[in-house]
This record gives sequence, C-alpha cells and structure tokens, in this order.
Amino acid sequence: MNTRIYDTAVVGAGAAGCMAAIRAGNFSENIILLEKNDSIGKKILLTGNGRCNITNAAAIDTFIEKFEKQGNFLRQVFMRFSNQDLVDFFQSHGLEFKTEEGGRVFPSTEQAHSVIEALQKCLKESKVCILYNSALSNIKKRDNLFELTLSSKDKILSKRVILATGGISYPQTGSSGEGLRMAEKLGHTIKALRPALVPLKTKEAWVKDLQGLSLQSKGIIFLSDNKKIYSQKGDIIFTHFGVSGPLVLDLSGKITGLIAENRKVELILDLKPETNVAGLESKLLDEFYRKGPMQVSAVLQDLLPKRLVFVLMQLIDLDPRQKASQVTQGQRRAIVRMLKGLPLTIEASLPIEEAMVTNGGVSTKEINPRTMESKVLPGLYFAGEIIDARGPSGGYNLQQAFSTGFVAGEESVKK
Repeated sequence: MNTRIYDTAVVGAGAAGCMAAIRAGNFSENIILLEKNDSIGKKILLTGNGRCNITNAAAIDTFIEKFEKQGNFLRQVFMRFSNQDLVDFFQSHGLEFKTEEGGRVFPSTEQAHSVIEALQKCLKESKVCILYNSALSNIKKRDNLFELTLSSKDKILSKRVILATGGISYPQTGSSGEGLRMAEKLGHTIKALRPALVPLKTKEAWVKDLQGLSLQSKGIIFLSDNKKIYSQKGDIIFTHFGVSGPLVLDLSGKITGLIAENRKVELILDLKPETNVAGLESKLLDEFYRKGPMQVSAVLQDLLPKRLVFVLMQLIDLDPRQKASQVTQGQRRAIVRMLKGLPLTIEASLPIEEAMVTNGGVSTKEINPRTMESKVLPGLYFAGEIIDARGPSGGYNLQQAFSTGFVAGEESVKK
C-alpha cells in the first residue's frame, strides 16, 4: 500500500476530473488523479466531431433553463465557474476561441487536442500526481480516510475523494459505469440510466431510402399518445435506421424515457412550415395546371429533394409517372397532408453505448449543490456526467463537467 495520504483523490481524468484536480492543486500539492486509460480526456477528443464544443456563449439563465428540472441544482456552480470563467481559464493558458451558430464555442484551432494539451499543462503546473492505467475496483471509508483499491491491487489513501468517472456511454473512452456502481455501493441512489443525445430508430423502413438526406428548418413535432410534447423548426437527418439532427438529439433523452414507459411516440414532419394547408393546396393546384404535361414527380422536385419525392409518392400510392394535369383533387390533398405532416413512429434509440451522454446518474437530492459533496457520505464529491443532470447539445454538458469539477475540486481541499 502507498502509505502517503493524499488530501484529495480524483477518479477519472475527463473534463470534470481534470478540472477538479487542477482546482484542488491550486490549494494543495498533495492531489492525485487516477485514470484507467493511458492518457487524459479520451471523451473530450470526440466532442464536436473532434473540434471540441467546449461551452456555449448563452447567458447563465439560459444554461439553467436548458438543464430543465436540474437547472436549479446547477445554478450555484454555474455562477461560481461560468462559461466566461472557463474561456478566461483556457485563454490564460494560451488557447483562443471562436463562437459559431447557436452560441457554440470552439477552440480557434478547431482541434480537441488543443484543449487536452492545455489541461495537461495546467495539471503539471498544479503539481497533480497522475496515475495512468489505474482503474478503480473498490472504495471504502475507514475512520476519516478513504481507501481506494485499484485493479492492480494497489491501494491509495485519501482524506477526500471526487468521483468523476462519467456515465456509461462511449465505454471505449473509459466510461464503463464503475463510478456509478461505487456510488451505489456507498449508499447513493442511481437514477435510471438511459441514452441521451442519441439518434432515434423508426418503425418505417422507408427511411433507409433517405439515408444521409439532411433537411433544414422543417417543422418537427413530437407526439406522445397523440398529445403534443414538442414543436419547433429545426434540421433533421435521415439515417438507415431512423432520424438524427440537433433537435432530435436534444429531445432523445425525454423520448427514450417515454418509450421506457411503453408510451407511443410519433414524429410529425412539416416539410413546408412556412405555408399553411390552404396556401400549399393553392400552390400545388397552380403548379399542376401550369406544368400539366410534366410528370407529377418532376413537378414536386421543385419543392422537395428527389429521393423524398419518390418516398412520398409511394406512401400515398401515386404513380410518379402520372401527368400533373391528371392529379385528382383527392390525390392533391393527400400530397398536401404528407407535406404538412409526414408521420414517423419512434420505436427506440441507438443503444446507450452509442449515445453522446448518459441520462441519469447519482441523484442530485443526495448532493450538496453548493459544494458537490455527498449528503450521504461526508468527504465524497461528485463531478461531471456521473451526476443526474443532463443538458442539450451545444456545449452545455461540457460546461457542466468543468463547473462541477471546479467547485468539487476547490471545496474538497478547503474543507
């Protein structure tokens, strides 16, 4: 056993764990960071398609709103270490940023590796002791000390522990759930784990014919048991198994929860949100009259991508070779119905291992929102995705990780 007693042991060297160790290291030179991989920030490298959408430029009130029911829990950590504080932190270490659509903030280098390099530099400056290839296999508290047993059978003693091991999505990055299992073993409630920020699967097989097709600014309406639960314009991407896109990903956590309750979920696409039913029918009537000799499929390609036109024709059983002048009133109205409400049945999502983040985790009711310390076991702290507090895409979840890590790291050594 390592007889040295650390002030704080941080488990997990992702965004939350690195920030926790760095901040704790600002107050103590007796900090250890345990990482099961051979390097830090494996999941950071995947964010923003390798560009690292590190945070969002939105106001703090917007952050709180985006995290919905957990927003109030995160209010104090966002106030103590905000998105501007995060940018200032990295800028002080030579990393510049740029803001893109939707307030998404990326390093100017457009390389996630730049964020990793800055964190490595900070960890070195803070004199944090890092143990790589060191997976945690057990944790227990004896008197006033925590005993951490590693997979190598080595043991670490520490006055306080910060669990920043993430959820169970992208297990190849190291997030395989051991921290959640440890937390539960230590008396914590783990909220049901479900995939979030994940593409959805549909019942309809015709989506495969549209694989890779992206539609911008379409009406996206989700229904649960025929009741509207969400309606907004946004982009959607068809996949070989279903649908993806920013709004789909952001709502996927809620959708998977409804599916888990055996609720029926439908997605209705308004392909012409800028035009009402009457206006669209009038436009089609005019188009079919003016272009009477043309095939109806050719006329509709002025309104929709070719592949989508042929799917629509199949759905309403209309011969794409039929002349526009031969389209009946009933057929025209069927086209309008599809244009204003193309229905899809959501059956499931991709598995949680393929989700960007994990929905669920350690119950926030058992964590002090001011310090990130456990209310169940004094001296134990939580940071990052292990906490049941998930936001949408756009940099919100990485900010949550950095903010909770900052507060947990500071509070663990100031106590």
